[in-house]
Amino acid sequence: MTIATNGKKELEINEAIRDREVRLIGADGSQLGVMSAREAQRLADEKNLDLVKIAPQAQPPVCKILDYGKYRFEQQKKEKENKKNQKVVEIKEIRLSLNIDIADFNTKVNQAKKFLAAGHKLKVSIRFRGREMAHTNLGLDVHKRFAAALPEAAVDKPPKLEGRSMLMFMSPKPAAQAQNTPSGK
Repeated sequence: MTIATNGKKELEINEAIRDREVRLIGADGSQLGVMSAREAQRLADEKNLDLVKIAPQAQPPVCKILDYGKYRFEQQKKEKENKKNQKVVEIKEIRLSLNIDIADFNTKVNQAKKFLAAGHKLKVSIRFRGREMAHTNLGLDVHKRFAAALPEAAVDKPPKLEGRSMLMFMSPKPAAQAQNTPSGK
């Protein structure tokens, strides 16, 4: 057997290990010491197991005697478990206009509250059309009013003009912070 790929890493196994000396770990995890790669391969063959280089960057490289098929299965199982435990944070966009009505503004605030409760980040944008570019300060006021209407959100990036759009990024405040804020005082 030559080089096998395990996800992103390439592991050298059995005869593909060309190092003169290796530090060997037994199948039970015991340290067997530094020896030639040929001697390590002989020990692995005696036990009907594979010799796998698990730490190629070490001096000398570390090899372990193990069942490679079982090892690969365990690694895939760990990767699957890690993927399952990852939380994907989505960025939801709320588009406001420069002269937004109170009812529309409140609808956007309520939608933003739902997104924040679900743990999503927010991208709040205002697009300036035509002569509205002369009144970017009004867009800043709308952004500030929107941020003030959402006390459960933290402003990650304050409003900033990029081209014809003004963007602000918000995220839900951590639970510990939200609980420590005085509510009835």
